[in-house]
Amino acid sequence: MDLIFDKIHELKAGPAWKEQFNKLWPAYEKWFLSESLSARQTYLSGLRALKQHMPELVPTYETLCELAGGSDLAARFLSFYRPPPYLSGCSQAVWLGDDEPMLVRNYDYNPELCDGIILDSAWNGRRVLATSDGMWGVVDGMNDAGLALSLTFGGRRVLGDGFGVPLILRYILEFCDTTKEAIAVLRRVPCHMAYNITCVDRSGDYTTVYLSPDRKIVETTARVATNHQAHVEWHQHALATGTVERERFLLRRLTMHEEPADKFIAAFLKPPLYSTNFSKGFGTLYTSVYWPTRRMAETYWPGAVWQHSFDQPTNDSRLIRYPDHVIPNSTYAHTGG
Repeated sequence: MDLIFDKIHELKAGPAWKEQFNKLWPAYEKWFLSESLSARQTYLSGLRALKQHMPELVPTYETLCELAGGSDLAARFLSFYRPPPYLSGCSQAVWLGDDEPMLVRNYDYNPELCDGIILDSAWNGRRVLATSDGMWGVVDGMNDAGLALSLTFGGRRVLGDGFGVPLILRYILEFCDTTKEAIAVLRRVPCHMAYNITCVDRSGDYTTVYLSPDRKIVETTARVATNHQAHVEWHQHALATGTVERERFLLRRLTMHEEPADKFIAAFLKPPLYSTNFSKGFGTLYTSVYWPTRRMAETYWPGAVWQHSFDQPTNDSRLIRYPDHVIPNSTYAHTGG
């Protein structure tokens, strides 16, 4: 299967964002209605939740709803409030060598369900460079203050009231400067599923936070996150994704010996971190690398690297080929980790 990754530099949401929405909306609409329309929140409940928990984001939300055509269904979807469930398997780690921090992550997912968009924007006056999900959510990214973050699925099947985590990450990158500020957001904004969020800022301050809709957040000093939290709770998923094995592998690399950044990045492009297990929906689609002090990011595939910089914005694309055998769309659909 081929997937085109588009790098879009559009500071204020406009024609480029609208074009991508029109292209992706049919698939998202099908997913959003997979449990029937009655299972989804109303437009007003989504708007009220945004105003309560992330009010600074409401003007952007309204602009995007207008660009999307102003339909009730699109507005419900774009609120990210109480969406259908979704899951996957990813790995992420903070590297602290050479007196500068680096966040590296593998995004493991089904290529049929990936936006394939790296969006360079400034919707609220701050530059944000992020890999998108749901056209404005974030699965990994960095802002011009040097705050970088990424998500992994937390390995729990519990569902609750709250937002899809990609919108929470968008909110953090739009309005936070530091890891401490990001933690404050994660403490108060409800998330509808279990996720692990790793943050690092330009000072090197880092954290991994465990989110779940049925219990308080857990703040840790872990530099590694895969697809479980304090311990494995969903054993079938853990076996399918190798979450424990990937965590142990990364911990060994970080604690047993120091290695230069290029070797640490290279480890993400090989097993056990790099996966071609697309038959189970968890193949590695890309590796993201964020350099907070350099204001730079990189996207890796085996044998290829794509560089991004706030100082040299570009519009570009890359064609990536994956194995053809992928799982069909299912109830657990968008937003990997």
